[in-house]
Amino acid sequence: MSTTAEEIATQPDLWRRAAQLAPEVAELLPAEGADVCFVGCGTSLYMAQAAAALRERAGHGRSDAYPASELPAGRRYDVMVAITRSGTTSEVVHVLGRGLAGRSVALTAVPDGPVGAAADDVIALPFADERSVVQTRFATTALTLLRAHAGDGGAAAAAADAGRALAVELPVDPGIVPQWTFVGRGWTVGLAQEAALKLREAAQAWTEAYPALEYRHGPMSVSGPGSVVWSFGPLNPALAAEARSVGATVVDLPLDPLASLVVAQRAAVALAESRGLNPDSPRNLSRSVVLTGPARAVLP
Repeated sequence: MSTTAEEIATQPDLWRRAAQLAPEVAELLPAEGADVCFVGCGTSLYMAQAAAALRERAGHGRSDAYPASELPAGRRYDVMVAITRSGTTSEVVHVLGRGLAGRSVALTAVPDGPVGAAADDVIALPFADERSVVQTRFATTALTLLRAHAGDGGAAAAAADAGRALAVELPVDPGIVPQWTFVGRGWTVGLAQEAALKLREAAQAWTEAYPALEYRHGPMSVSGPGSVVWSFGPLNPALAAEARSVGATVVDLPLDPLASLVVAQRAAVALAESRGLNPDSPRNLSRSVVLTGPARAVLP
């Protein structure tokens, strides 16, 4: 079994632990009414997008999400929340030093790194750290913590569904799927982006991700016999019918959306293995992006 597969399997217990931790770190996380910006890179960016949407949906205040490299200079926030597994990502360190928020807090698996030094406060999640280059459990554990803090009562149910997600048969045979489109609404748009990234990273698959209602506005053109349209959360019946009408297979699992992401993670590992690829160490990727020399100069 790959390291990635082993780490995927630990998520139900880690989500329960994160939900229990949320009240203990509540004072470090943004209070209701605060203007907040969530930042991250790659997988952490998609968790930031999901967390921002969850917080706004809960009525807790303006919540934006940006790639750490793309936060506009004119913005000002009460709190910046930076998500980074490694605690070393150059863009995150840089944005924390730009002084665009009254206070900053980092969620990281490695609290004693450069990000921890740059943030005002740190919430350490070392129990969710990973050996695989491909992120799975750290990202979902961090999001579970933020989800619980936003008052979403679904964390316990999500953990139970994650256990089911580890046991269910994959909804399609990944090895015969030529193209994947992942869709979501609200906070699950970030999950759709993350699912697409997992299959690209681990298995070099052709994947795309969109807000669900954007599927009609062009992306449907790449769907056809054998392709998959995978929804995080219930898919509009009319949209599902349109996807099926062009020959696509619709995946709409009766699970919490975050647990559906676990199934997508498993699909990524299965596809990688069917192609003779190592899901633990994808080509051209490393655990953390640390910019030096000329590359460092591209930061704004």
